[in-house]
This record gives sequence, C-alpha cells and structure tokens, in this order.
Amino acid sequence: MGIEILCRSLGNCEDVRFLGKQDAVEELLAVSDLFILPSETESFGLAALEAMAVEVPVISSNAGGLSEINIQGKTGFMSNVGDFEEMAKNAIYILQDENRLKEFKKNAFMQAKTFDISNILPLYEAYYNKVIAYYNDRDFVI
Repeated sequence: MGIEILCRSLGNCEDVRFLGKQDAVEELLAVSDLFILPSETESFGLAALEAMAVEVPVISSNAGGLSEINIQGKTGFMSNVGDFEEMAKNAIYILQDENRLKEFKKNAFMQAKTFDISNILPLYEAYYNKVIAYYNDRDFVI
C-alpha cells in the first residue's frame, strides 16, 4: 500500500504534505526538524549527510554505511531495518523537547563538518600517494 493511500485511509492527510519530485531539496531540508531514512540498503548515506549539513538530525535504519554518519543518540538514532515503531519513538523523543532538538541539530551539523571536502580530500590524496609510492618501489608500470 502506498503511503499516500495509507494516509488517506487513516484520515490524517491534513498533517502530511506530498510534495512530489523536488529540485531544491536543500531548501526543504533546511526548514525540516527531522530527516527519516528507513532504508533497507544504503551504501554511504549521502542523503543523511546532506540533512545533517543543514542541522537536521537523522532517524535511520542501521543499513550499510549509515553507522559511519549517524551517531546513535547524538546526531539522531538508528534502528534495525524495518523497525518503524522504534524509529517513531526516537523521532518523538527528539521532537518533544526543544532543547534536546537544538542539541541534536548542533551535533548533526558538527558531524557533517567532519565530512567536509577540506577534511576528506587530504585523506584521499594521502592514500593515493601511499599506493603510488608502493608501486613505484616495485618498478610496477601502470
């Protein structure tokens, strides 16, 4: 069953907006209080990182690389894949206290900053230089 059909059958669509495809996602994220990512599979979690970069805490599954981004109890919460009840409880926990929400927002932003290109690029360059040096020491021709 689609989420919009479920919303209509529960009679609570007055509290939900279905926006369809959006081009300016960062503007929507910036006015959000929470980002929910219940993925079954996730390689890195770029969408979660983008939310955190605009100070939005993340409620996510623990799939794939999300645990590298979302810090349990600090930038948001992670639940087992499919555990929507726990995700809802965690969302309510964050949203029910304004000071708690502010703390999660601050933590989310600080975590996102650790993935800034100025921090990540030198790590990649150092790794590539290490690989190049390894093969140069062995007269390996690429």
